Amino acid sequence: MQRKGLAETIREAVGNKKPIKWSLRPEVLLCPNTPQPMHGVVPREILGSRWWNATRQAAYESTAFHCVACGVSKYQAKAHQWLEGHEIYKADYQQGLWTYIETVPLCHYCHNHIHDGRLLWLLQRGQITQGRYVSVLQHGDRVLESAGLFRLSHAERDRLILAANAEGLIAPWGKWRLILNGRRYPPKFRTYAAWVKATKKEEQRDVY
Repeated sequence: MQRKGLAETIREAVGNKKPIKWSLRPEVLLCPNTPQPMHGVVPREILGSRWWNATRQAAYESTAFHCVACGVSKYQAKAHQWLEGHEIYKADYQQGLWTYIETVPLCHYCHNHIHDGRLLWLLQRGQITQGRYVSVLQHGDRVLESAGLFRLSHAERDRLILAANAEGLIAPWGKWRLILNGRRYPPKFRTYAAWVKATKKEEQRDVY
């Protein structure tokens, strides 16, 4: 029996593999920012690194290693040639519920467009350039525009949250819960003051 060559073996393996069907989801870039009480309360911290690594790897494979928002292959992505796992949540601001739905694959630019508050924080501390900051925002805005979608700026969203909070439309700090696999998890920090204190300490570590 003649032994198959490496090239032939690879061709057969690729040929027998069914193509992965998936659809672009640019609306992922409209994800709400994490409510302050839920900062640090995330599935990967609760369920551990083994769960997180398996979950994000499955997310990458679900799109054949493409960003689910803009469609770029990980090998052609801007800045970094890799994908990043992003957790999708459903927010109920009046009830104070932050429900984990799924993890999706995003390129570095799309992921940072969602977390534009953190992106601004990095810019203000000189950890990224103005050019990178603008480039990320423009990238995400183009993806949304091509899909007929639009996202308010971080400052505009903050103003809406403050207004809703003043009108009593947002649950108080201590009432917030992460819903994960049917279980409820309280805020990592018991009060807003405790969150502010911890945030300032983190900023000082980054500066000094």
